[in-house]
Amino acid sequence: MDRNRDRRNNLSLDGLNFFLADVRDGLGPYLAIYLLAVHRWDPASIGVVMTVAAMAGLVAQAPAGALIDRVRSKRAVVAVAALLVTLGCLVLPFTSSFGWVALAQATGAVAASVFAPAIAAISLGITGAKAFTRRTGRNETFNHAGNACAALLAGGFAWLFGPIAVFYLMAAMALASIVAVSCVSAGAIDHDVARGLELGQRVQGKAPSALRVLLDNRTLLLFAVCCGLFHLANAAMLPLVSQKLAQANTHLATPLTSACIVAAQLVMVPMAWLVGVKADAWGRKPLLLAGFLILPIRGVLYVLSDDLYWLVAVQLLDGVGAGLFGALFPLVVKDLTQGTGRFNVSLGVLSTVFGLGAALSNGLAGFVVQGAGYNAAFLTLAAIATAAFGLLLAMPETVTPRRAPQVDALAVPDGRVA
Repeated sequence: MDRNRDRRNNLSLDGLNFFLADVRDGLGPYLAIYLLAVHRWDPASIGVVMTVAAMAGLVAQAPAGALIDRVRSKRAVVAVAALLVTLGCLVLPFTSSFGWVALAQATGAVAASVFAPAIAAISLGITGAKAFTRRTGRNETFNHAGNACAALLAGGFAWLFGPIAVFYLMAAMALASIVAVSCVSAGAIDHDVARGLELGQRVQGKAPSALRVLLDNRTLLLFAVCCGLFHLANAAMLPLVSQKLAQANTHLATPLTSACIVAAQLVMVPMAWLVGVKADAWGRKPLLLAGFLILPIRGVLYVLSDDLYWLVAVQLLDGVGAGLFGALFPLVVKDLTQGTGRFNVSLGVLSTVFGLGAALSNGLAGFVVQGAGYNAAFLTLAAIATAAFGLLLAMPETVTPRRAPQVDALAVPDGRVA
């Protein structure tokens, strides 16, 4: 085993996850702030542009996974996608046209849809199934650290140079991710293992479609439903908290919301590390249940007080639930698709399912708030989260827990030969 090559690949994947953290999620609220403050767009136009981008990214998830399953030039796909995201960011300061802004955001969202399956595939292709858990925990650790760092930098640069600075920051991070992925050794990636085949296994005949893999696997289908309900309950909670913060104190709402985001990301770091260290020894289900259980508890705790600092403190629990789910999601999909050769496209299909849940979450919560108030909305989301937890209880464990050696999750060997 070439230890220098393994070390370089690990560090390159660390950098890739760190720099792509903010790029994967898009401009989000920063775009809304920029279009409102600089170009004086009305809220309806801003909402349409963001919806167009979100739907484009959602539709692209499954095809992106299929592309990653098929191609052997995975590093090049990541680099091209990062370039498209960079161009989409750099064009925005020079145009206020609705059409161009919508096109740039939709293109960036489609391009960004390849990042999650590509990182999972490259990681699996390098480490093999044995070390994939530790590598995934490490990926998510650096992803959340990158998100927290990017949020802090975005806030600082926006304060110093205005909202436009965020676009250049995202472009710089996208370019840095190209450098990181180019440092990954192409020869270290086993492309058959990367798509969910066993070491030495080859596809016999035509691989089954992702839809067939999903429909034929009841556990995978049940997990997809759980994921959809989890995000249906979770996605609207932070926006609702932000609205309550704004009602209580307009001047503190933005910094406190930013503090919620950064602090939750920092909580996700040890959660991802825990998954990397313990998910093989404890199994996936206990950690998944813990992550899902946090969500209804959050929903109930929000209604107990309108105190600003209480709301922020409860929001920190998002770091536990989302941190555990984010790291466990690719592991469970890998467990349930191992040997099919359809790992990445299945990852894309399930990402579409929970993306739909997230897309519907804010609309559902908005209607409940309008009709019955914020407390009713939080309790409604908590009820959905409880249903997701109940369904997860019925899902079997996807891996046989095994006694794992005490290894640092940030020291990942090549699982194919270890």
